[in-house]
Amino acid sequence: MPTGFGIIGCGMISRFHARAIAEIKGAKLVACYDHVGAASQRLGKEFDIDYYADLDEMLKDDRIDVVTICTPSGAHMEPGVAAARRGKHVIVEKPLEITLKRCDRMIAACQKNGVTLATIFPSRFHRCSQLLKKAIDSERFGRLTLGDAYVKWFRTQEYYDSGKWRGTWELDGGGALMNQAIHSVDLLTWLMGPVAEISAHTATLAHKRIEVEDVATATLRFENGALGVIEATTAAFPGSFKKIEIHGSEGSVTIEEEDITSWQFSKMTAQDKRIAAEYGQVTQTGGGAADPAAIGHAGHKQQFQEFLTAINKGTAPEIDGNEGRRSVEIILAIYKSAETGKTIQLPLKSDPVLKSRQTGNG
Repeated sequence: MPTGFGIIGCGMISRFHARAIAEIKGAKLVACYDHVGAASQRLGKEFDIDYYADLDEMLKDDRIDVVTICTPSGAHMEPGVAAARRGKHVIVEKPLEITLKRCDRMIAACQKNGVTLATIFPSRFHRCSQLLKKAIDSERFGRLTLGDAYVKWFRTQEYYDSGKWRGTWELDGGGALMNQAIHSVDLLTWLMGPVAEISAHTATLAHKRIEVEDVATATLRFENGALGVIEATTAAFPGSFKKIEIHGSEGSVTIEEEDITSWQFSKMTAQDKRIAAEYGQVTQTGGGAADPAAIGHAGHKQQFQEFLTAINKGTAPEIDGNEGRRSVEIILAIYKSAETGKTIQLPLKSDPVLKSRQTGNG
């Protein structure tokens, strides 16, 4: 069973990966790399691990069985492919990548080299999400009618100014949708099923010096016939917890962060009443509504554990490369709809050509 971990990219999110690994029995973080040597050194000293300023040198380290990639979103593919070629299993922080072509190249490299690939979406592993998924799969909702995701967060101008890559098409791959709301996009479509078509609007309303959107709305039609809405922003002061609402002919459930705020079915069971009584208090983490660092690492830990179990059993992890690709495809379709004013059918046959990405306009 793989036990040695290496981190690629030593920014804020790498700390959550490091803390999660430290709490997994039998797993050990042994090294890190960042193209900025000082960043690698800081993380290495903070967690008492070896640190590298050269990726090839780190990938030669035989103690490393798994790498986790925490670089900016548009710089995931290159280290992912390099790690796969070295026989390392690969975990990629969301999004898997920022184009379908780059996602597919990483998926293909991992398949060719016989290593396992996963995309980080810890929200799926929260108990409230698991309970909701089980209720849907058990057809407790009757006919699914509506599935909505709301991510009304706030980011200061200083947040975007803090890194040259933030708010760029090249490395962020998008704005409030691709960077912040993608967790909810993944969760919504995991719960509701594939999306058939999308109509959307995006805008840059409250932030300066960024190329991407800070407000987005999209209406969806799922393959099962249900309708839905995605709303995402980083311009809603002071920021509120992200929310998922699922409705059907026999029930309705609302989740805010890790909390179930409403759990109602036409035929309430004893278990339903226990769930309703258990939740509705306070979220287990601060959420990322106004502070990107105010999240927990429990979901990361659970996902890393599931990933290691899958490798040990020789099975695919729950959120493999293809699962990670799906949310990128949906967000790209939203961008294309917003740019053209047309309804976009899914699946996409290829990456949409976005004029905004070519001109640098949000």
